[in-house]
Amino acid sequence: MAGVSVVAVAVGQLTTAVTTHTVHLAGPKPPPGLDAIKGEVNVLVVGTDTRKDQAGFEHELSASSGRGNNDVTILVHIAADHQSALVVSFPRDLMVPIPSCPNPAGGSYGASSIAMLNESLSRGGPACPVLTIEKLTGIDIPYAALVDFDGAATMADAVGGVTVCVATPIHDPNVGLDLPAGEDTISGDTARAFLRTRHGVGDGSDLGRISNQQIYLSALARTIKSQGVLNNPIKLFSIAKVATSSLQLSDSLGHLDTLAGIALAVKNIPLANIAMIQYPAGSSPLYPNRVVPVAGVDNLVNTALQQDQRVQLTGSTGRGAVLSPTQSAAPTSPPTSPPPSPSPSGAPAPVALPSTVQGQSADQQTCSKGVTVRG
Repeated sequence: MAGVSVVAVAVGQLTTAVTTHTVHLAGPKPPPGLDAIKGEVNVLVVGTDTRKDQAGFEHELSASSGRGNNDVTILVHIAADHQSALVVSFPRDLMVPIPSCPNPAGGSYGASSIAMLNESLSRGGPACPVLTIEKLTGIDIPYAALVDFDGAATMADAVGGVTVCVATPIHDPNVGLDLPAGEDTISGDTARAFLRTRHGVGDGSDLGRISNQQIYLSALARTIKSQGVLNNPIKLFSIAKVATSSLQLSDSLGHLDTLAGIALAVKNIPLANIAMIQYPAGSSPLYPNRVVPVAGVDNLVNTALQQDQRVQLTGSTGRGAVLSPTQSAAPTSPPTSPPPSPSPSGAPAPVALPSTVQGQSADQQTCSKGVTVRG
């Protein structure tokens, strides 16, 4: 009885915390009670580059203060059988069509035949990135969350820090980050800076930052798995409360049963079956210093999302990451990632994505390719 009472208190506290809804999306009704949500799930996580009211960034109130642009746009797709997930990071500089988006004040913003993806947030708020990624991928996205720099680090704080691997030291005075080579447990300001750094990893591009962020996300997934968070209602509610206090959720996510249902849908997915990829993007002479979807390869990723296909990666870990020395002894010829867990009886085999699709599975430990930025 005491355990039931503690769970009831935790549920009540979390329900109180989930109060800010800024994205109006017509999502499905929440599942009855605390049970895994049924079928496939698509959630768009939009990270704003605002510095306004951000701890440690008071000196950076520039053109990107206020609402900001969507510096990070990540689609989380959970398969209908809850045995795999595909996490797709879209480059901020990706040139894509942006559809007409509703203006919260009334009316709508006009469509653009081609524009940078990170402009979409400023056109009516988080609903516009949702509409843009729906148009790009051909799938429905009923759930969305807006997160800022503070919010992105709350999960590291909630689990007592996330241990990331750094292959070569990172020194980036632009974000105040200094990490030595080796394994570093990060939280708070350090986690924020790790997620923000671009010039301090890889080739200094946004594409390099994506693979560095995947290092953090995969380490976070392994930490949550090792701590048994999803099997412990008290831990789950406690961490969810911390996370939701810094997120702005769509109406469709603003319900305890929905949040718990999505978490429980992930609970039994093996880490090897969680693929984290960068949406296929390459340079174009038409748009210097920008990237465009790679024709043909983008359709393979879109099809995997549309048809709920489990995927296997055969490409590299990306510009900002390398395999950990503990895994580098494995063969380097494709596939570079371990095969997903065996398919359930009768389930289709995973679809191998071409080597041009970069990323990693959540069970792979990768390390940041750090560089020293001269001030």
